[in-house]
Amino acid sequence: MKTIANKFWKNKKVLITGFEGFLGSNLVKAILEKKAKVIGLDIKTFRKETILCPQDYKKMVVYKGSVTNYNLIKNILREHSINIIFHLAAEAIVSHSQANPLKTFKSNIAGTWNVLEAARHQGDVEAIVVASSDKAYGAHKKLPYREEAPLIANHPYDVSKSCADLITSAYFHTYDLPVAITRCGNIYGPGDFNFNRLVPDAMRCLALDKILQIRSDGTFTRDYVYIDNIVAGYIKIAELMKKNSLSGEAFNLSNEKPISVIKLLKEINSLNLCKNKLKFKIINTAKYEIKEQYLSAAKARRILNWKPKHSLNEGLKKSLAFYINYFSKN
Repeated sequence: MKTIANKFWKNKKVLITGFEGFLGSNLVKAILEKKAKVIGLDIKTFRKETILCPQDYKKMVVYKGSVTNYNLIKNILREHSINIIFHLAAEAIVSHSQANPLKTFKSNIAGTWNVLEAARHQGDVEAIVVASSDKAYGAHKKLPYREEAPLIANHPYDVSKSCADLITSAYFHTYDLPVAITRCGNIYGPGDFNFNRLVPDAMRCLALDKILQIRSDGTFTRDYVYIDNIVAGYIKIAELMKKNSLSGEAFNLSNEKPISVIKLLKEINSLNLCKNKLKFKIINTAKYEIKEQYLSAAKARRILNWKPKHSLNEGLKKSLAFYINYFSKN
């Protein structure tokens, strides 16, 4: 399998939007290892907080700009004759989306149709993997969420993802564009510097012996999936897009083991990698959050032969070791 994958990726020209982000930077490293040529687009480049190193940047072509700039995307695709697109760029902070919905809609919705429209006119892009979200489903009583569930989101971030998801589907059905959609559980792991998220914030507080503030009541349930598992899923989708006729498909990527906030924090505390113990305070200020939300990944297991290789305990250990080391130096 490794030989086939390397043959597939060698000298492929791959555009990753939002490449400086948590998922994007991990995907960059994985694709570079496969000897592909990576072109990265982000509104912020050469960030201080990133897992990318100078050697990674030297192997890439980097563009600073927004996916809301259609001409920029069109020119990148034309100049580099892009083969594969991973469209990850988005406003990803729910609280920011609630405070500034127009910015979120421009980035997440218009940004998506810009990428797809530019690819449609380019005409020779082989695969486009678009990052949607489990939030695109909205609130459903029937759990776990499966890919055929309707997208019925109600709030700005969630709706932006529902819209981007549906627009992507429209470009397949109308223009036969080779697109696939990912809807992931809560991704965590080394290199996530978005401390608005529970796992990195918990590990930051543990490493620095600070009190973690829990914005929910602590009983909210999600599934958490380690970053390497998600990267492997994205790569599999791109590799199999043409071979397995995946165009137009959506895939949930999840570890299928939902856990509450409080139980997750207890799991982190049980790792015993740090002399401190995680202390937390429930402030219960979260608005418009769905109480229980988790995914079935049966379709990905069946069609992609994908499954998480890291258990929650293994992933948390790797993550905590990273953050302890990071905060010891910063």
